[in-house]
Amino acid sequence: MTRTPWPELWRVFGRIGVLSFGGPAAQIALMHRELVDERRWLTEADYLRALSFCMLLPGPEAMQLATYAGWKLRGVAGGFLAGLLFVLPGAAVILALAAGYVAWGGLPLVAGLFVGVKACVTVIVVEALLRVAKRALKSRLHRAFAALAFVGIFAFSLPFPLIILIAAIAGAILLPAPATTAPVAPHTHHHLLPTLGLGLTAWAAPLVLLWLTGQTFLLTLGLFFSKLALVTFGGAYAVLAYMTQEVVQSYGWLSTPQMIDGLGLAETTPGPLILVTEFVGFLAGYGQGGWPLALGAAMLTLWVTFVPCFLWIFAFAPYLDWFGTRPRLQSALAGVMAAVVGVIGSLAMWFALQVLFGTTSTITWGPLSLPVPDLMSIDLRAVAIALLAGVALLRLHWPLIGVLALSAALGLALSIGT
Repeated sequence: MTRTPWPELWRVFGRIGVLSFGGPAAQIALMHRELVDERRWLTEADYLRALSFCMLLPGPEAMQLATYAGWKLRGVAGGFLAGLLFVLPGAAVILALAAGYVAWGGLPLVAGLFVGVKACVTVIVVEALLRVAKRALKSRLHRAFAALAFVGIFAFSLPFPLIILIAAIAGAILLPAPATTAPVAPHTHHHLLPTLGLGLTAWAAPLVLLWLTGQTFLLTLGLFFSKLALVTFGGAYAVLAYMTQEVVQSYGWLSTPQMIDGLGLAETTPGPLILVTEFVGFLAGYGQGGWPLALGAAMLTLWVTFVPCFLWIFAFAPYLDWFGTRPRLQSALAGVMAAVVGVIGSLAMWFALQVLFGTTSTITWGPLSLPVPDLMSIDLRAVAIALLAGVALLRLHWPLIGVLALSAALGLALSIGT
């Protein structure tokens, strides 16, 4: 194993963590430049194999890729260092933004800014939809998976974990197995069981403590985000639909506009987009018990979201080559990714209805439940900003943060003028 000096590891992964804006594609490209092109700490083959492995795992693939790189270079300690440096800068920024949102989010000027942010976020989700669809929908059968997933979650409110499970099973059975290299015997991992035991204990420890002390709200919050960590396939955009469904409709912790605001803020920070869960936890805690509970809920959310990411890498990275030669596992993942396209499409439709229209109603017929907008309640400010943001992002390919800033400024200007 390459013995990279610790100061160099701190410097490089700290730089990656601070500069990791722009979502997983940009983050993966940044790590490739730093780790493969410039320093040659990993070979091209190692990097691509590790990326494919991380895409098989639930959780943010870019953060897990950083953790894997640190593990490859300096073992478990290196993995912890690389993963934490990837997450902590963005987590600190999100915590500050969430506190500012609670303190000043209701002011008219700030509300005007978020008119533009919400409109831009709708376009960002559409861009993510197109990007994932281009990669995942390779045949009519893939497109059928996506369509069924869209109908299932948007019209019938099926739980996201159920959709993922069905897609994985159907993909393994129905989708053609990709060509793979000759099967590789799994590497013997003598520390697998101790690693799983320690990781699962660390993951569950705060939940057990909350149960013993009768902290019902925090326990419910921790269990929900622990479940979320198990089904986060296809990136944060996929799981946001499920998160919104549960947090807004089932638990009532946040409103849909607050969810969209949180996503907009998370887009402006370094680190994985799944850090939006920290924002959700903070606002949910604040609504239940003020500032102390908000801080505790945010920390708990971070713990149950990212501890399993370290666990998957440390437990299963030694099996990396073997995973890559399992054709049915690859087919199952292809089914999940196709279904994720439909789920992100549902999220885009949901956000558009909430952002562009002031009022929506629901048509219910048996298990069918469809949201329908009141056309007279259309927000022309949001429509105009969304169209401009769409041109800037989808046609002109302007930088995301710049388009978000411009959209916020337009939202403020149009709100002052009304």
